[in-house]
Amino acid sequence: MKFLIFVALLGVLIGFGYLKFDEVTRPLPLPKFDTNKYWGPGDGSTYKEDKTIKPFTIKVEPEIITDLQKQLNRTLKLTEPLEGVKFEYGYNTDAMSQAVAYWRDTYLAKWPEREALLNSLPQFTTEIQGLKIHFIHAKPTAEAMEKKKVLPLLLLHGWPGSVREFYDFIPILTEPAEMNDYVFEVIAPSLVGYGWSDPARKVGFNAAEMAIVMRNLMLRLGFEKFLVQGGDWGSIIGSNVATLFPENVLGYHSNMCVLQTPLAIMKTIVASLKPEKFLPSRFFREHHFPLSEKLKFYLEESGYFHIQATKPDTVGTALQTSPIGLAAYYIEKFQTATGVVHNQRFDAISKVFTFDAVLDNVMIYYLTNSATTAGRFYKENMSKAYLDLQLERVQTPVPMGCARFRYDLPPALDWQLLDKYPNLIHSKYFNQVGHFAALEAPVMLYIDFAEFVNKIEFK
Repeated sequence: MKFLIFVALLGVLIGFGYLKFDEVTRPLPLPKFDTNKYWGPGDGSTYKEDKTIKPFTIKVEPEIITDLQKQLNRTLKLTEPLEGVKFEYGYNTDAMSQAVAYWRDTYLAKWPEREALLNSLPQFTTEIQGLKIHFIHAKPTAEAMEKKKVLPLLLLHGWPGSVREFYDFIPILTEPAEMNDYVFEVIAPSLVGYGWSDPARKVGFNAAEMAIVMRNLMLRLGFEKFLVQGGDWGSIIGSNVATLFPENVLGYHSNMCVLQTPLAIMKTIVASLKPEKFLPSRFFREHHFPLSEKLKFYLEESGYFHIQATKPDTVGTALQTSPIGLAAYYIEKFQTATGVVHNQRFDAISKVFTFDAVLDNVMIYYLTNSATTAGRFYKENMSKAYLDLQLERVQTPVPMGCARFRYDLPPALDWQLLDKYPNLIHSKYFNQVGHFAALEAPVMLYIDFAEFVNKIEFK
């Protein structure tokens, strides 16, 4: 009798365990969204959307640059770095002193040249859901259009980046290449609350709502079907565009392929026991493992995430009222992104990017006063309302491609990605390059993206 009771209880436990496992791992249906929700000031009751597309030029008044030079010329009160310390404690203050001097005396002295570069790609604004959206719209030449088929591409950045990341990448996309049957018409928006795009004025503007605005922008421009490419937040937003609107997306390519579902986490633990069984080559083991090192990396490098996901307005005030603080906070992220080979070197940014490019990015945040509104995006995406959507568990049927760069965040395995993207058609590993691939290695990113596009079976 006792044995029968034990068997019965065991059966109940197994059944209960299976039901709970199924509950947390099965794919979920797509939630419903209001695709025209108003995010501007007030209740929007009298709002009429201005659908015109207006040319946009970046023009900074000389007195703004003069004032910034004066701020940078004040006596620096920085704490000396500890003896023998380079960048282990954050952005080295000796390096920061040099950066401020360069910014003030060299970079700002040639601001007209930098402004001209920022205006070198055609830019526009339009209103979407109560918000002014800024975007680059770069078209191939007429000659290129004659040689190749043109495909529209929605190109998405993240934090602490901006559209500046794409200034070397976009010209490659719009020029014909022998390896590719296509040339791309590129739309690269400043995300809502970033750069010259308006911030949302209401609570709740998360990565799903951002995806809706980005898709509506593409429809506004006349693109019913388009490709999507993104890294950092652009990867999450791009995935959401493909998930919410698969009828509009021809293919989705990511250079930050992450997945944090309960099932993905379980698979990570299983794969860590025998990594070679789940990787195309043992040479790619360090992209994913050992887990202890990856966890250590997350703990060391995610402090900003916790701050911005809880109190973005507090840190935003500090950043917006101190250009040197703003620069230190952002430049340190680019320093880290240079990878373990470079990130303790004082010339890392100049070797991997250029200091001018990184300062261009800082200037965009400074001139648009967008540090706070960009930071708020983290809080919205850590809210219960957004997490409860569980969009990572909603399958995305569109063709998906993944580029894994060695010094980016630990990516998902194909074994994991296939749960979310059953139409995963392209997967590649690179043993170099970091988080800002479009800025650091635009040609390499282009080649991978082009290989992905050539695998899509367009109807």
